[in-house]
Amino acid sequence: MFSTDAHFLLTLHRTHADELRAEADSARLARSVVRGLRRDPTRAARRRRLDTAAPQAPDAE
Repeated sequence: MFSTDAHFLLTLHRTHADELRAEADSARLARSVVRGLRRDPTRAARRRRLDTAAPQAPDAE
């Protein structure tokens, strides 16, 4: 599979670098997502009120 030790070490280094990049991308994405704790509770309450005021679909029998 690997012709020399140098080829093996280079492949190992690239794999590790790819893993580190993937972890950094995952952490960056997690920081960019809006968390529920930051939301305004009055806005959420208004949205729930509007959802319940919407006409309900008849039950399928």
